[in-house]
Amino acid sequence: MLSAKRSHAPSPADIDALFAPFARAKALLIAVSGGPDSTALVLMAAEWAKRRGGTRIEAATVDHGLRPESADEAKAVGSLCARLGVGHRVLQWKGAKPATRLQERAREARYRLLVDHAKAIGADALLTAHHADDQAETVLFRLLRGSGVAGLRGMDFLTARDGMTIARPLIALRKSDLIAFAKARGAPFIDDPSNADPRFARTRLRALLARLGEEGLDGQALDRLARRAREAEEALAHLTAEVELTVGSQGALDARALFAAPIAIAHRILARRIAEAGGRDPSRIGLEKIEALALQLREALKERRAYGGNIGGALVRLTAKGRLSFAPEPPRTRGK
Repeated sequence: MLSAKRSHAPSPADIDALFAPFARAKALLIAVSGGPDSTALVLMAAEWAKRRGGTRIEAATVDHGLRPESADEAKAVGSLCARLGVGHRVLQWKGAKPATRLQERAREARYRLLVDHAKAIGADALLTAHHADDQAETVLFRLLRGSGVAGLRGMDFLTARDGMTIARPLIALRKSDLIAFAKARGAPFIDDPSNADPRFARTRLRALLARLGEEGLDGQALDRLARRAREAEEALAHLTAEVELTVGSQGALDARALFAAPIAIAHRILARRIAEAGGRDPSRIGLEKIEALALQLREALKERRAYGGNIGGALVRLTAKGRLSFAPEPPRTRGK
């Protein structure tokens, strides 16, 4: 991957290196909003595919219907894709829009629409235009929220959602690289006004990041923090696998053996087992909830008493003899 320290329009050799992980892909879906980042991504993907052949490039734009201009912006993306010989589809977020947590819910809707479309066209992966500046903002956001090591690692190059691989090939490039590339190709792009709206956390974070950069906590420092968190996370994952051999990876756990391990590893095991039982993503449960549960379980274990609680869609049960089990939470009765 390219270093985030450089700021230049990527060369053909740079692009080939960025897309090398997708050499075996038959089809890729590019998420294109029309901004400079995703415009650069679809330009690079189209050039790469044309040079090497064998991979079909498709694009999709999600029209959230939140601004009057969004439909025209989606059409403009379609025009660019037609010029590139890339198939394009507009995906609409239909229905009433929420009054609260708008950006969060729009993001969920966007990924749902894109993943469903990627599956429908037989894409091997969905590619998004997240870059190094986005990574810095993500790490800062999670730092302010009190995330643990797993959260501070930032966004991974590859993740999965509902069985679809999601890739971020531009994660090591700065936004200035992408703007330079799009301008060098003479490709039009738009600036979403919501990016400057102080009502949204991301906008405020950019302003905060600029101020923190004056004191040395800039994008490079946050990238370094993310790299070190990833290294620590890998070590914890290795140790967790060893501890699970002792406490049990399936069925009820030996709670005394679990809490004999370092507490960070106990937290990881609890989060994974709760997520499995509740059908949730472990990262969505919240470290504070896991920490509070662990504290309650340790107290109950010390006093040799049973404990029961609900968390993350799962029932957690500790017997007086120290057996810890997890089961799906039963459906809630309407009206209760």
